[in-house]
Amino acid sequence: MVYLTRIEHFNAAHKLYNPNWSKEKNEEVFGLCANENWHGHNFELYITIKGMPDPDTGFVMDVKKLSKIIVEKITDKLDHKNLNLDVDFLQGKICSTETLAMAIWQQLAPHLPNNVHLHSVKLYETPRIFVEYFG
Repeated sequence: MVYLTRIEHFNAAHKLYNPNWSKEKNEEVFGLCANENWHGHNFELYITIKGMPDPDTGFVMDVKKLSKIIVEKITDKLDHKNLNLDVDFLQGKICSTETLAMAIWQQLAPHLPNNVHLHSVKLYETPRIFVEYFG
């Protein structure tokens, strides 16, 4: 099995806020991330797929095609957006990095070729904070 990772980038704003809680409880739990005026991140997205290389090309998957799928299905929908308000697949969810990584998996996995499997979604919110999701 060979693992191939493609890195993409997007910028987005969000706030962490549970609508079932009071403003005070949201601020207690989420701190500055519950700011009513939002805050933003420069996200780094690592998509790792796995499979066996095609004997004719030596590729698990053509990385240009992988990049195109990621851009069309994920980064075009997230880049320079408010995650809480503008992204259909995040509606009604708390927009934590954990939730976002799981939602990216759900959006991306159905669009990969049959011989390729999504291995992980790694999402850096900052250089020191990231989540990794394995489906």
